[in-house]
Amino acid sequence: MFDAAELGQRVSQREFKEREVQLRTKLLTLQYRTHELARFPVLIDFAGVEGAGKATTINMLNMWMDPRFIRTIGYQQPTHTEMARPRFWRYWRDMPPKGGIGLFLSGRYSRPLLGRVYDHIDEREFDNRLSEIIRFENTLVDDGALILKFWMHLGRTQQEERLKELEADPLRSYQVSEEDWNNHEHYDDFIAAAEQLITRTNRGAASWHIVEGGNENFRHLRVGEIIAAELARHLDAQERKAADPHEPTRVASPDMPKVDTVFDALNLSLSVPKSDYKKTVPAVQARLGELGRKAQAEGQSTVLVFEGPDAGGKGGAIRRTVWSLDARTYRVFQFAAPTEEERAHHYLWRFWRHLPLAGNVSVFDRSWYGRVLVERAEGFATEDEWRRAYNEINDFERQIVDHGVLLLKFWMHIDKDEQLKRFKKREKSPYKHWKLTEEDWRNRELWEAYKQYGQDIIQYTSTKKAPWILVEANNKPHARLKVLQTVIDHLQEKLDGTADRPV
Repeated sequence: MFDAAELGQRVSQREFKEREVQLRTKLLTLQYRTHELARFPVLIDFAGVEGAGKATTINMLNMWMDPRFIRTIGYQQPTHTEMARPRFWRYWRDMPPKGGIGLFLSGRYSRPLLGRVYDHIDEREFDNRLSEIIRFENTLVDDGALILKFWMHLGRTQQEERLKELEADPLRSYQVSEEDWNNHEHYDDFIAAAEQLITRTNRGAASWHIVEGGNENFRHLRVGEIIAAELARHLDAQERKAADPHEPTRVASPDMPKVDTVFDALNLSLSVPKSDYKKTVPAVQARLGELGRKAQAEGQSTVLVFEGPDAGGKGGAIRRTVWSLDARTYRVFQFAAPTEEERAHHYLWRFWRHLPLAGNVSVFDRSWYGRVLVERAEGFATEDEWRRAYNEINDFERQIVDHGVLLLKFWMHIDKDEQLKRFKKREKSPYKHWKLTEEDWRNRELWEAYKQYGQDIIQYTSTKKAPWILVEANNKPHARLKVLQTVIDHLQEKLDGTADRPV
């Protein structure tokens, strides 16, 4: 695989200067077009053998293009904050916005590769890690991202000569570490693992480019020319798409026929007398507070998701749940229409960034399910976008759960008559009237549509790892106690099994 990158290709300084002017002009023009169009992010990853010039090529790209619209990130060992979240949290955090370019060094491929070379992970786990990367890249590509991946290569002898050359230069000797020499001793293992990695993850929408790294001039020009060609191709495709934009048109209709759903099987008459509720809830909240302190001490994170019809009691259940928790350890996030910054990223970005630290709790009042609810209903997401979102959401939740986070998803359900009753009560309340908007009344007209969309959500995203918990919420005391007791039961079970929880 790498023989073609060990040919000793060179470019003279004179030729380099001649070609550089034209290439730099082209790259800048393409970069500004990308920034102005602002329809997709560009992710450029650099991997390869030590000493092959990854960092110097990144520096050259920053010189050739406008660094204001470039973010350069070289990853080190994960910090405590990063280790507390799922593996891909830091890659989502560092995602460039649409119109921006991200240059990544020692990125998502580095740790699986090193893990395989040094036998920290076996063949099966290596393949699992690569599959995880493929899903990540597919999610971004489906949303329009351009992903370019470069493997910078040197033969074994070339690498040894390069490392010695760097060590002998007082200005660059710091670039060579004991780890670099240790990796050189495992050169053959690196090449074997790299062949597997590239073969497994070399896909049309996120392909690898193997670049010979022996001659700096050749390397810089080769990388720059590939970026220019791929960026021009992607821009042309996106500009054609932009010429025929998707205009949001409401898809849901008040005339949708009534169909049976999982919600129709709920017994919404379930209730708890207020007197019993008042007697019970202090002890239940105290128990949750006790478990919350234990979870904090043991680093057990929790994510609570609340969805359901407007006025379904999400806010009241959330307030009773967090009441006994340490206010320093939880955050409640309420999501509505995305901000400008959020619209410049993949729709999951704004949720990834709010995953909790170890021992903390993140509560989502509305969540990533907006893509398959309101965005589907209002036409903000195309059919292709909301249909593939089910798989993207399942993968997102799988990563959360596999990291050891307790994920609980509550669907707070009420019937249409109860919703109308609560709407009218809100209109008259001095401290709740602000919660009732024209949009709430508008959505009420689409009751059957939203119920059917909710049915699809339960059908496609209630998985073994992340099942939905349906809450009969016509009676508020019953709903709040059910939420509280469910959190207690699952948190207790999770804490009892902390020995099996991933680090």
